[in-house]
Amino acid sequence: MTDMQPLVRPAGPQPAGLREPAQPELKAGAFPAVRLRRNRMHAWSRRLVAEHVLTSADLIWPLFVAAGSNSRGAVASMPGVERLSVDLAVAAAQEAAALGIPAIALFPYTDPNLRTDDGREAFNPDNLVCRATRAIRRAGIEIGILLDVALDPYTSHGHDGLMSAGEIINDETLEALVRQALVQVEAGCDIIAPSDMMDGRVGAIRRALEAHGHRNVQIMAYAAKYASAFYGPFRDAVGSSATLTGDKRTYQMDPANTDEALREVALDIAEGADMVMVKPGMPYLDIVRRVKDRFGVPTFAYQVSGEYAMLTAAAQNGWLDGDKVMLESLLAFKRAGADGILTYFAMDAAKALRRA
Repeated sequence: MTDMQPLVRPAGPQPAGLREPAQPELKAGAFPAVRLRRNRMHAWSRRLVAEHVLTSADLIWPLFVAAGSNSRGAVASMPGVERLSVDLAVAAAQEAAALGIPAIALFPYTDPNLRTDDGREAFNPDNLVCRATRAIRRAGIEIGILLDVALDPYTSHGHDGLMSAGEIINDETLEALVRQALVQVEAGCDIIAPSDMMDGRVGAIRRALEAHGHRNVQIMAYAAKYASAFYGPFRDAVGSSATLTGDKRTYQMDPANTDEALREVALDIAEGADMVMVKPGMPYLDIVRRVKDRFGVPTFAYQVSGEYAMLTAAAQNGWLDGDKVMLESLLAFKRAGADGILTYFAMDAAKALRRA
């Protein structure tokens, strides 16, 4: 019998004032008195000692909305995901609420003829997401509605902000984002989610909400949004793949950076964000963990379109068990510290959890 070495938390260097209290050594014990497999022997005991639990209440379902009536269209690069007309989006919201999913996120597929350099369709109170929001509200469905604030579904160049001489201009874009946010709130959404990554946009939107009497509208900031290659299928779904000129690296974060993410999150919280988000998801679980540990605020992650497409394609080819990898991937977000996950798997996951 060999004694196991004590488990000691690594103590990395920390600035004065941020040091955690000294932690006692955790004695691991020794075999055979300690057999960790004992707690794994039965399904009931595995449930009893589970450290993290995934439920339908952890999920936000992104929905794509398109023009038309009683119509749906497949997104080729996202098998199983469809663009829904407003009436079908209402029915989908009702089904999600019945499964215990607390919120949906609506994204528009904008007619190319309505896309302009200044993205003015974003300010139209009768645009797709506003119509869908009002329709869901009229139906009396008890579900939260999250709407993105960014111009990319509405601009002819496919960028999240206004463009001048090839540059995405920050301060002028803030005015446009405020107009967009106010239109969306007046349509009835509950959560404003700035995804544009312009500097100062959370503060500008929060001030405008306060000034217009929308004091209780929540802001979920895309606080650490990376310039990722995992967004391709989403851009197909909203129609910006064909319009995007260049890339978004001058405003979305460098995938090489982690400390910068903490600065972004700190600023968004200071400016009035109620919740923060990390995007993408699984390749950035280290960021989720750091954010949750440092700030302790409601922290969300977006399991983005590329992640969904990879897992779904592998399952369709028989290379992976679809339900198992879906649930395992979502549990990983919870283990990393996420309070909730935006995922295209939301409906399938909620149904699978009911069967479990």
